[in-house]
Amino acid sequence: MERPGPSDVTGSDASGPDPQLAVTMGFTGFGKKARTFDLEAMFEQTRRTAVERSRKTLEAREREEEMNREKELRRQNEDLEPTSSGSNVARACSKSSSRDTSSSGSDESSDSSDDELIGPPLPLKMVEEPVNPMEEGVLGPLPPPLAEDVEEDDDDDGDSEEEENPVRKIPDSHEITLKHGTKTVSALGLDPSGARLVTGGYDYDVKFWDFAGMDASFKAFRSLQPCECHQIKSLQYSNTGDMILVVSGSSQAKVIDRDGFEVMECIKGDQYIVDMANTKGHTAMLHTGSWHPKIKGEFMTCSNDATVRTWEVENPKKQKSVFKPRTMQGKKVIPTTCMYSRDGNLIAAACQNGSIQIWDRNLTVHPKFHYKQAHDPGTDTSCVTFSYDGTVLASRGGDDTLKLWDIRQFNKPLFSASGLPTMFPMTDCCFSPDDKLIVTGTSVQRGCGSGKLVFFERRTFQRVYEIDITDASVVRCLWHPKLNQIMVGTGNGLAKVYYDPNKSQRGAKLCVVKTQRKAKQAETLTQDYIITPHALPMFREPRQRSTRKQLEKDRLDPLKSHKPEPPVAGPGRGGRVGTHGGTLSSYIVKNIALDKTDDSNPREAILRHAKAAEDNPYWVSPAYSKTQPKTMFAQVESDDEETKNEPEWKKRKI
Repeated sequence: MERPGPSDVTGSDASGPDPQLAVTMGFTGFGKKARTFDLEAMFEQTRRTAVERSRKTLEAREREEEMNREKELRRQNEDLEPTSSGSNVARACSKSSSRDTSSSGSDESSDSSDDELIGPPLPLKMVEEPVNPMEEGVLGPLPPPLAEDVEEDDDDDGDSEEEENPVRKIPDSHEITLKHGTKTVSALGLDPSGARLVTGGYDYDVKFWDFAGMDASFKAFRSLQPCECHQIKSLQYSNTGDMILVVSGSSQAKVIDRDGFEVMECIKGDQYIVDMANTKGHTAMLHTGSWHPKIKGEFMTCSNDATVRTWEVENPKKQKSVFKPRTMQGKKVIPTTCMYSRDGNLIAAACQNGSIQIWDRNLTVHPKFHYKQAHDPGTDTSCVTFSYDGTVLASRGGDDTLKLWDIRQFNKPLFSASGLPTMFPMTDCCFSPDDKLIVTGTSVQRGCGSGKLVFFERRTFQRVYEIDITDASVVRCLWHPKLNQIMVGTGNGLAKVYYDPNKSQRGAKLCVVKTQRKAKQAETLTQDYIITPHALPMFREPRQRSTRKQLEKDRLDPLKSHKPEPPVAGPGRGGRVGTHGGTLSSYIVKNIALDKTDDSNPREAILRHAKAAEDNPYWVSPAYSKTQPKTMFAQVESDDEETKNEPEWKKRKI
């Protein structure tokens, strides 16, 4: 028995679906057969369409190329002499005819191969053979190379020049100046994304600068004093950018968040314990600090108590580990700066005796590397920093030198540069983002020149570039790898940002293009709105819907805007007395304002009227004329008069 085909099924259902069934199910079209798709047929149709389009595109390009060749030949034949032109045209025509025959034959043979091609056509460079001008009989110089090849060659040359000369990558074409204060900017910090800059100085202030929120006025959006009356020595953002390590002249480091609120404060140790490893924290002034580049929440500080301590944000009551630098004789020595390596496995510290000591982070007893005379003894090495590849260490010494060290062979410096004066214990140095340059600043006396930012090439350690910053010392420098911008802190309270519009990203470029907002004078007229949700309706103030509209209304109201009344001209009006008038009230008002102060001696001023009052008593004497007793004054007599008036019995007795 044969199975019914599709025609049989459709024939049986030719009458269509039952109307009663459609009414019962609630929708029409019930019982229709679902549509089926043949994917293989669709793929085959798509392949054929793509092959057909590719063939048409190739044919159109070949026709266009052939027409261009014919036009070129005609133009060249017109320039040639009549004798040579005839032979060249005949030769060109014969070759073109042979090419046509060969191309027609090849087209027939390539039709079969084109059927198998799917996708866009090949470019002309790969399809066509290069034309030899000697075979074509074309006179004149060779045609120039393609424009794309020329541009690629130019780009390659420019890249090679930039690679050979790293000075071209320095972003110093433009600068902006941020006014921190009047004292030295001793600390700079920039978050990993480059959105916010934080500056600290000798004036105890820490200021926050937001590049995206600033306008051309370049004002900080927040200023605070996290360490009260201690100078700020170091500021650094964590690797996640959500916390800032603040190191000041006190013995306790602080960690604040992005908005300036305190997260933790390290505990102070017991200064009466001899072994500093048994105390819970530092007992003397701090020098600097650094975040761990890989582990979140771990940082390091060094202090005058001759220790380097590591901390965790979650445990502020006690340090994590203690490193104690020692001289070759085993005596204590004070570390002046410390830094983590790029991978966080090494801890480097420079000491006051001129040595540089490097520990393994997990071994606190003996240093892994120890060079005892890296810089002059008795000078404060202000900075040690690792290169981005982690193999080179740069140190900025208090002996006016900058030295480069190879960690793999830590027995002598690779290079050394002198003549770099420094007068601050936090003058630092840094590497460029491509590790080809080393940057540091120089110090000057007040009024004795300008501070400079000096660039050294890492490979040869030659002084390749300088930037005159300002007429003060250059204390801090920071080259951000993402922004490709250089931040500089100076000794006169300025923080400068150097950038290049073509080479730099975001940062200072965001705030330079914004115009400075004008201060609104009408804002001073706004009254504070007191919110009283539980007050009675009769005492509740209406809610201010729009500040701008309210300001405009207050400006029109003379009482709220405190508009001064103009002076009255004439006899007076509206209850106000005129300045000049013939009435008694105007005369009194005019004389009240007169200055009748008498600066003479008050006793002389009273006695001036004594004789007139005695001759013509008017105020006091007549009032007491009937009740006042008769005044009797004692008469003073001389000795002779007294003896004359004495009685006789006294004279005889004498």
